[in-house]
Amino acid sequence: MIVLGVDVGGTFTDLILANLSEGTTTIHKTPSTPSNSSLGVVNGVKDICEIAGVEPSKIEAVFHGTTVGTNAMLVHGGAVTGMITNEGFRDIIHIGRHQRPQHYSIMQDLPWQSRPLIKRRHRKTVAGRLNAKGEELVALDEEAVAAAARELGADGVESVLVGFLFSYVNPAHEKRAAEIVREILPDAFVTTSADVSPQFREFERFTTAAMSAFIGPKVKRYIDDLRDELRALGVTGELRVMTSSGGLATPEMIAQRPATTLLSGLVAGVRGGAWVGQHAGTGKLVTLDIGGTSADIGIIRDGRLAEADARSASIADFPVMLPMIDIHTIGAGGGSIAHLDRGSAFRVGPQSAGADPGPAAYRRGGTVPTTTDANLVLGRLVADNFLGGRMSLDAEASTRVIGELAKQLGRTPEETSEGALTVLNSNMANAIRSRTVQKGIDPREFTLAGFGGAGPLHAAEVAAMLGMRNVLIPPHPGITSAVGLLTADLEYHALRTAFAVKGSLELDHLQDLFDDMEAELSEIFARDKVPGDRVRMLREADLRYVGQGYELKIDVPAGNLTDEAMDQVWRAFHDRHREEYGHSFEASPIEVVTVKVRGLGEVEKLAEPPVYNVQGEPNEVGSGRCTFRVNGELQSFNTPHIERTSLPVDRKFSGPAILLQTDTTTVVPPAWTYWADRHGNVRMTRNDQA
Repeated sequence: MIVLGVDVGGTFTDLILANLSEGTTTIHKTPSTPSNSSLGVVNGVKDICEIAGVEPSKIEAVFHGTTVGTNAMLVHGGAVTGMITNEGFRDIIHIGRHQRPQHYSIMQDLPWQSRPLIKRRHRKTVAGRLNAKGEELVALDEEAVAAAARELGADGVESVLVGFLFSYVNPAHEKRAAEIVREILPDAFVTTSADVSPQFREFERFTTAAMSAFIGPKVKRYIDDLRDELRALGVTGELRVMTSSGGLATPEMIAQRPATTLLSGLVAGVRGGAWVGQHAGTGKLVTLDIGGTSADIGIIRDGRLAEADARSASIADFPVMLPMIDIHTIGAGGGSIAHLDRGSAFRVGPQSAGADPGPAAYRRGGTVPTTTDANLVLGRLVADNFLGGRMSLDAEASTRVIGELAKQLGRTPEETSEGALTVLNSNMANAIRSRTVQKGIDPREFTLAGFGGAGPLHAAEVAAMLGMRNVLIPPHPGITSAVGLLTADLEYHALRTAFAVKGSLELDHLQDLFDDMEAELSEIFARDKVPGDRVRMLREADLRYVGQGYELKIDVPAGNLTDEAMDQVWRAFHDRHREEYGHSFEASPIEVVTVKVRGLGEVEKLAEPPVYNVQGEPNEVGSGRCTFRVNGELQSFNTPHIERTSLPVDRKFSGPAILLQTDTTTVVPPAWTYWADRHGNVRMTRNDQA
């Protein structure tokens, strides 16, 4: 079986073509086309098929990670969106909550007010009301719904959200209103809050659903166009899209719930890192995926990807109430611009030179100093061996733009370049601390997995700043996200609000909720033609002590719920609360707020990475002067340039070294030991005296 993974980044589109039957893979990178992402994908598919000697018609499945929805949120470039809600609640998504995101700031920006997803003039109210039990208090005014839909259509609205109070208990009013809107506006994208996130907390539910409506038309159009273009190319295999929870979904499911793709392009990298770490024998990883514009940080504990909670999950600073992997993104990448701010402080990023014109070194007209230029000036990139020799870097241009900044700082180009990298690395180290140290996790117990086009350039120095001693670089760091796409299963979620307290809990009712959700997901998998024996259902529940404002997610045993099974859940909650907050209240009553089922439909995917058996001497293709800071002073080292794939397995070498390959360059600083393991990963360990 031949499958294809395609991950679209801001600078490059990464592809991996895998023959699962023979265990062979082909990788490729092609420039992204930001104006039309599908064009870069199609170009990449043509190229990789030609390289591998495979006809596009032989590809049986395409797994895709997309940033279309993410970018639409980040640049506020979604559809003109309208909303129909209850009378008196027009401004729920404007007011938000009483908590201030920044408690002491009088200048803080609240995105739902400064750049609303749905403008106030497009928010319509109608009569109709349910109580907290889902019982009808006031009948839905269907004529008012129809009138509101006509007004929105006349205003040029492309997408409509229907959001009513307590629809998470009883969605009947939302469903009927959506039917009426679809009859009147057949070309509009229509969704309901209960379809997107059937949970209590109306501000977060409405905002999450508003995101789905805001990005829905653009995401649906992109997926439809991509599928058509792949068909025109001869690819008849099924298209599967990565979701924010780390699983795959069909185009039909994405069309219904486009908000599930908000982290699509970011999650694949963490999945790929987890897969590499699993086969390298480490289940505790910090993943650092550095591209041209941003660095994405993920945490993997005991082989499981850390998930975002309701307190911290957000996109473009809008709260999101959907299953999401916890990924922290900062503006730090190969294109990050080094500059002096208005106060003459030395900064690197978040501004980026992007893919066009890119760094000065790229020979595309770039005129500002970037971290890529800094790496080239320090000798950490090899000008005539970039992208495996397919691209030559302009060292003179890099020296010129770095030199201009150096004059402003009164420093040498080497000092300025090393300073730029130190600032950038510090930004990334601080971001990792926010996801580890500030949550009671000691990063020194973890291995740092560096990937993306720029991850291996910076991984060792970031690890050293955090006191981490071990670094892992996957075999193909620049396409690890594409690899991650080939390690996932189909994954769908269902949830119900329970509001049940220990002591008065009705197990039969809870069992009925789980059975209902499992039946719902089984129907979806059957529609996707996934055999029943390849489907797994995992139960979860959001729990809190009575009176608390937020919940913790706890696994729930499969099968019939018994008092013994629930005792196991209660104990797990106390343990998790103690781990998260440092204490627990074992005498306090526990409330089950939401029950959930995660359905996994197994698909054909990558099994084990290939085993390498390289022996002999590494192939040194050259050498050059590289500058590193050692014991507080800049020092220049004659550093070998080594073809990475020639490293013999399990034979250790001392840094410094520059390891060259097609999709990235790995920097091994002085005082680090490096070697290749049996799966082709480069392992680095910081020496005791470092």
